Amino acid sequence: MLHEQVVLLTIQVADVPKVAGEGRLELKPLGEGFYRLIAHYGFMETPNVPDIVSRASALGLKAEPMLTSYFLSRETLRPTGIGHMSRWRKELFALISRNARPPSDYFGLPPGRVIELGLQIEI
Repeated sequence: MLHEQVVLLTIQVADVPKVAGEGRLELKPLGEGFYRLIAHYGFMETPNVPDIVSRASALGLKAEPMLTSYFLSRETLRPTGIGHMSRWRKELFALISRNARPPSDYFGLPPGRVIELGLQIEI
């Protein structure tokens, strides 16, 4: 099953603290219901994805932010891989990674609308 409309969102972080409102969003139709949305943010700004989706309606995107499904990747680090780092350092790094703020919180995604696709990485 494929959604009627698929938006591939890229958030590009600029080398400036803040990006002006004009030119912040670019929408490129890719055909067959696919769109590429590029949001430009400064390194001191925190992007809010539902806000980006709602502001993209001015560019012609038809999406309701609170009815949209958001797909994220989720990496789980496994300290079992072969490498030069000692085991205790791998385990500490994996623990710190697990305790980091989830991307869904950082991007302001609504609970219950996020689908996470996981990947296990051996370190």
